[in-house]
Amino acid sequence: MNETTPSVERVRAALLAANHADTIEVFPDGTRTAQDAANAVGCTVAQIAKSIVLRAGDQVVLVVTSGANRVDTHKIAGLLGQPVKPADGRWVRDVTGFAIGGVAPIGHQTPPRIFIDRDLMTLDPIWAAAGSPRHVFRTTAAEIAALTGGTVADVREG
Repeated sequence: MNETTPSVERVRAALLAANHADTIEVFPDGTRTAQDAANAVGCTVAQIAKSIVLRAGDQVVLVVTSGANRVDTHKIAGLLGQPVKPADGRWVRDVTGFAIGGVAPIGHQTPPRIFIDRDLMTLDPIWAAAGSPRHVFRTTAAEIAALTGGTVADVREG
């Protein structure tokens, strides 16, 4: 089964443009939640790189966090110097080009401001959404940081 979508192809193109191997895999049962993805891939929940989309005014803020962590929006607001709020699904799709559950760290229609959970930096490999709730790609946190230009920071609650 090699089904794909335009958003998955956008992620694939971004990976290849950055000289990253095409490590996209499809899981028919889905990878919508971190636990679903970990079950499908056969890794720990911590190794799933969740993409959390927030809004700072009209700016897209993407937090790539360990599947084991929850994002502290106050820490993100402090890093940005302005308030953030959760983004609704329609806005996420409109500005990123991805549906919730498939938001990749790369290949966005509108370039986001990106923060990467420092807890991911010790995990190898990690798996990130690849444009749909059924597609993920294998990578490392260092590669995510290089691909996105994201800022590595303490973003987790607690």
